[in-house]
Amino acid sequence: GKVWEAVFPLLNTYARVPVCGLIAQYNLGDAPPAGPDRLPSLMRQVLTRSLTIRGFIQTEFADQRPAFLEEAAGWIASGQLRYCEDIVDGLENAPEAFRGLLEGRNFGKLVIRVAGE
Repeated sequence: GKVWEAVFPLLNTYARVPVCGLIAQYNLGDAPPAGPDRLPSLMRQVLTRSLTIRGFIQTEFADQRPAFLEEAAGWIASGQLRYCEDIVDGLENAPEAFRGLLEGRNFGKLVIRVAGE
């Protein structure tokens, strides 16, 4: 998607690229994306720049979650780690918010707030 197109030219030789989601492709089903086939060019760059691309699913690392949460909480408290949330109020707004997520209308983690604090 657009994030890949922005990041790919900036990759250094020997870069490691985690692939953890393909949200830009979710609505395509089995249809190929519109436009030219960029796979041959991508593979040439993977080869000539010695890139490592690895897919992962977050459940592979579930056992590391408690340690991560403890460490990340410290980073957030110290300002070393910042995050962005797109908060939508009301469960009744969840379907439209989800459509927006799939269309790239949000930035950061999408959160549906169903009740006040």
